[in-house]
Amino acid sequence: RILKGYRKRWKIECLFRALKTKGFRLENTHMTLPNHVTRLLCLLTLAYVRTVLVGIDQETALKKHGRRAWSVVTLGLRSLVRAYSHQAGASVDELLHLIRLWTPRQTTAVESVGY
Repeated sequence: RILKGYRKRWKIECLFRALKTKGFRLENTHMTLPNHVTRLLCLLTLAYVRTVLVGIDQETALKKHGRRAWSVVTLGLRSLVRAYSHQAGASVDELLHLIRLWTPRQTTAVESVGY
């Protein structure tokens, strides 16, 4: 029971770490109005889910202990930034691939990885 509770807590910690310091930088908004903060948290949570889905699909080198060299969040965020940036000249195929990640069959991959 304790381990189950800790796993749930750890997932929440990972979400807030990503929202605050691992790319989304929520604290830099300096928002204080409750309605605005609520809407921003909802939007950032959706962006986080999309980032994880994209990151799971990315290949990366493994470290000596067998874990990824880059986190799923970092990989997903980099990929999304590149895909939506006009400077990178993202192809239509890459954007369509990212859009397809929203299909229901892809969301089951998140559960199997443990996010």
